[in-house]
This record gives sequence, C-alpha cells and structure tokens, in this order.
Amino acid sequence: MNLFLAGIIIANVLISYKGFNDLYFFRKYEFHIGSIRSGEQMRMLSSGFLHVDMMHLFFNMLTLWFFAPTVIRHLGNFSFLLIYFGSLIFGSLLTMIFHKDDYSYRAVGASGAVTGILYASILLEPNNDLWLYAVLPIPGYLFGILYLLYSIYGMRAKNDNIGHTAHFGGAVGGYLITLIKVPSLITDQTFIVILLAVPILILFGMAKLGKL
Repeated sequence: MNLFLAGIIIANVLISYKGFNDLYFFRKYEFHIGSIRSGEQMRMLSSGFLHVDMMHLFFNMLTLWFFAPTVIRHLGNFSFLLIYFGSLIFGSLLTMIFHKDDYSYRAVGASGAVTGILYASILLEPNNDLWLYAVLPIPGYLFGILYLLYSIYGMRAKNDNIGHTAHFGGAVGGYLITLIKVPSLITDQTFIVILLAVPILILFGMAKLGKL
C-alpha cells in the first residue's frame, strides 16, 4: 500500500478510535457550527478524522482504499493529498453554507475527502468495476452517483451525525481539482464529466427550491 494512503487511513483509525472512547475529545474536535462561528476553525479539518462508529469508519476507509490507488497512479502523491485535503475543506465549507444558521448542527466523518477521491478516480477511470458485496460488479461511475443520491437522502432524513452535506462539497472539490489538473478529461470523457455533474446539480436545485 502507498505510504501516504496508509498514513491517512491510520490517522483516521487512531483519531476515530480515540473519539469512540473519549466523548470530551469527540465533542472538542467534531464539526459544530456554533463553535466554528465562535472561532474554532480547526474543527473544519479535525472533524474529517472522526467517525460516528466502526461501520461509518470502515465504509469510508474501504471506499478510500478502493479508489485512492487510481488517483495516485495517474496523478501522483502530491495531487492525491491535494484532492484529499482540498475535498475535505470543500466539504466543510459547503456544510457551513448549508447550515450556517443552525448553531447546533454537528457532524463528523471523512466523507468529504473520500468522496473527492471517489470522484477523481471515476473521472480518471470511469469504467473500473467495484464489486458490491463481493458478488455484484457495479461500474465506478454508477457507484459514485448512487453514493451521492444516498447522501441526499441522508441530508433530508437528518437522523444521524454523519456529515452527508460534506459528501457534496467533497464531490465538488474532487471534481474541480481533477479537471483543473487534467483538463483533457473534459473532451476525452465528456459523457462521464456531465453524468457526474448531475447529482451535484440536483443537490443545488433542491436547495434552491427549499427541499433540503
């Protein structure tokens, strides 16, 4: 495994495990609108290394493990880190925009960063199959779209502490950074570029109509 990828996964596991067992630590570093607006901007980064539970952590790290190697192979370590942390920040910024007046809003998870890597990977190799439940092959671009549609559901349901809004900020981050790094994708993968924009447009359309 690539050392940079391994380092990010280990950091997520260790920091999340600390949060599982230390509520004070969890509350101090989670994404919390009131605290961030009071000046604790570090939470916009630190919350990306905390998770609700083991299943949340496992799913995010498994998705990262599946898709990160494609990004590293095509773009290298620096661009991988740029997309990962850029998407994390994009996710936090979008969450601030959507929930700026909800001072009690809390969320955690590497979702924004992971979704950014997911989108970058799909743009670079859209026909890679992901084996769902180890038996059902699903094209990477379809998985990415379904992942974001699930995020819309999570944002509407508001029944957990997972940062679903960050999924979209991360998707936008990974999408834009990858296209800036490899602008030839716009002409080489035009259909995929447009297709991956659809869930993002749906989100902003729903927000404009007050459906979220």
